[in-house]
Amino acid sequence: MKTAIILLNGEPYKGKIDASRAHVYCCDGAYAWAKEKVRIDENLGDYDSLNEIPSPAPSEIYPSEKDYTDGELALMRAIRAGYGEIEIYGGGGRREDHFIGNLHLLFKACELGANAALITNYSRIFAAEGKIVLRGMKGKTVSVTPFGGNAHIMDCEGFYYPMPRTFFYGSTIGISNVVTQDEASFTAEGKVLVFVNE
Repeated sequence: MKTAIILLNGEPYKGKIDASRAHVYCCDGAYAWAKEKVRIDENLGDYDSLNEIPSPAPSEIYPSEKDYTDGELALMRAIRAGYGEIEIYGGGGRREDHFIGNLHLLFKACELGANAALITNYSRIFAAEGKIVLRGMKGKTVSVTPFGGNAHIMDCEGFYYPMPRTFFYGSTIGISNVVTQDEASFTAEGKVLVFVNE
């Protein structure tokens, strides 16, 4: 499946970003932290938070007064281009309203059939439904919360704490579980947010 990387202007990502098999979209001010870290294939945004012209030059500059964030515009561009695996970096920290918005990008990607993950300096976050399998995460702390409404858990294995039959939207049940097997899984009816703490 084709992979895209989206770089956002939140907290700069400190780790390595492997773009060897991905198309990289850089949004606006993310260029400042990403230009020396990773190859950029496409710059886009309204450029209200960058004091230089990025390279490569953007094919389109959006108006600063617009309905969508630069991140959502990049996500939709990636999905329209056929990218089914999407990694988002730089989407945490700084402005909490943008962080919540970035979580909603995960919901949108899930709705549209793409696998998107928000990777911060502290965790990997993704939205999913149906059968969810976590491989190679034994010993890691994982939190699962309902996303957009209640979620029902059909089965669960490989976690220290059993998951409740129903995750009620607005409850904190599901925070801070631990993976106990090399392969853990559960099946969710309804969308959930999964946080894998690094």
